[in-house]
Amino acid sequence: MSKNFKEKFAFTILALITMCVIIPALFIFSYIIYNGIGTISLEFIFSAPRRGMTEGGIFPAIVGTMSLILGTIVFALPLGVGTAIYLVEYAKKNLLTKLISLAILNLAGVPSVVYGLFGLGLFVLLLGFGSSILSGALTLSCLILPIIIKSSEAAIKSVPNIYREASLALGATKWQTIYKVVLPTAMPGIITGAILGIGRAAGETAAILLTVAAFFLPRLPNSIMDQVMVLSYHLYIISSQVPGMPDAIKNGTALVLLGVVGIFFFVATVVRIRYKLANRE
Repeated sequence: MSKNFKEKFAFTILALITMCVIIPALFIFSYIIYNGIGTISLEFIFSAPRRGMTEGGIFPAIVGTMSLILGTIVFALPLGVGTAIYLVEYAKKNLLTKLISLAILNLAGVPSVVYGLFGLGLFVLLLGFGSSILSGALTLSCLILPIIIKSSEAAIKSVPNIYREASLALGATKWQTIYKVVLPTAMPGIITGAILGIGRAAGETAAILLTVAAFFLPRLPNSIMDQVMVLSYHLYIISSQVPGMPDAIKNGTALVLLGVVGIFFFVATVVRIRYKLANRE
């Protein structure tokens, strides 16, 4: 068997595996868009739900979702990147750091409902934040921290050591080297991790069920201590708990959720591309 044949065979297998992932995803997106696009209107997006959520719109749920995602990013991104910087640039390579890395990997596999119970016990009850945006954002931050830490760690490790050595040789301190050289070079990878974290946080239901999500609350939040409606939980409720709910509203809500996540993805992708172009210059 020639080397060329083996290469083509491997390429074909990988292409088939890729299609097995892409085709179902495209089918799901197409189904939601086809069945939900007719529901999208200014009233649906900018009005509150009425008549047991069978009429009106989902504006409070949109605002609640965006507030929750922004709060999660504010808490999780600095903590995750800071932890990654410490583990890569400052921490000694010993048994303790290996155990910390292993613990972070294990945390990534913990079910989201466990994070929800943790958030209920710590943020809602012990710290007294109640069922609020603050409690939900902190809980989701704990949920996505392992993703951000590991992706940021990989991005920082990928920066060539020659960059660090050149900066130090020019008289820069270690922190100046990290801040001015390492982080800008690693930023595209860090933002990729943030995108993955946003995607998971936006679609979570179990973690926010016990900390922030309201069944029906057709008003906008006034502060981070308010409870809110959230699109993912709202979609679960109208799909399973509200009898006679039109399918068009379910698919329209799912389409809006995809759109909200897509907006954050688009902004993060633009920032990542700008960092890549700046690094090339």
